[in-house]
Amino acid sequence: MSLFARKKKTAVSPVRAEFGRTVAAALDAAPGVERVAVDAAQVYHMVDFLTPDQCDAIIRLIDIGRRPSTLLSDNPEKNFRTSESCDMDRWSPDVQPIDEAIAHLLGIEPRFGETMQGQRYAPGQQFRAHHDYFHEGESYWEKMQAQGGQRTWTAMIYLNDVEEGGATWFPLSGIKVAPRRGLLLAWNNMNPDGSPNERTVHEGMPVVEGTKYVVTKWFRERPWIR
Repeated sequence: MSLFARKKKTAVSPVRAEFGRTVAAALDAAPGVERVAVDAAQVYHMVDFLTPDQCDAIIRLIDIGRRPSTLLSDNPEKNFRTSESCDMDRWSPDVQPIDEAIAHLLGIEPRFGETMQGQRYAPGQQFRAHHDYFHEGESYWEKMQAQGGQRTWTAMIYLNDVEEGGATWFPLSGIKVAPRRGLLLAWNNMNPDGSPNERTVHEGMPVVEGTKYVVTKWFRERPWIR
């Protein structure tokens, strides 16, 4: 969702606020998980969340199923998102254990989570500054409400090291994370009161050398799986 998408004032949400509290509590208690020391957003990371074999298996799936990435926006900008994406099979034996392990780590029931999506970035490819939450002033919002409502938390896992470039940059939060094989990065897209946190705007910076592979899993405020 573009940083420049049409905006609409959004009310606070006790449901989304509760997601912020409960997930943060689960991550604070999880061994090996560290909170990033910033005030702008709730951001956590965990090294070696996936094994090298798990990373390799997902990379193979991405290479098999990749397609040009799309942008959910009423006014998509050219070259805004130039990566390739792969829609994972949630019930695949290579995918399901990872999908459910992410939900377990965050303390969220799996049915609230969208199925993981893989992304591949070749040299020069990028995803410019955007939010993961849905902008309620966009025409797609009604459809998203019917499919589980607003996104709350995002979890992203880097599947390989990258020779140069490809960092995930949160310009308004002062965070920049370089790709590291097996590293999980998670953040709350909402403020403590449950309203969208504009400071979670982030960018997949262009890869300079090498190829970047990641998987992303988004969680909703209501069940995504019926």
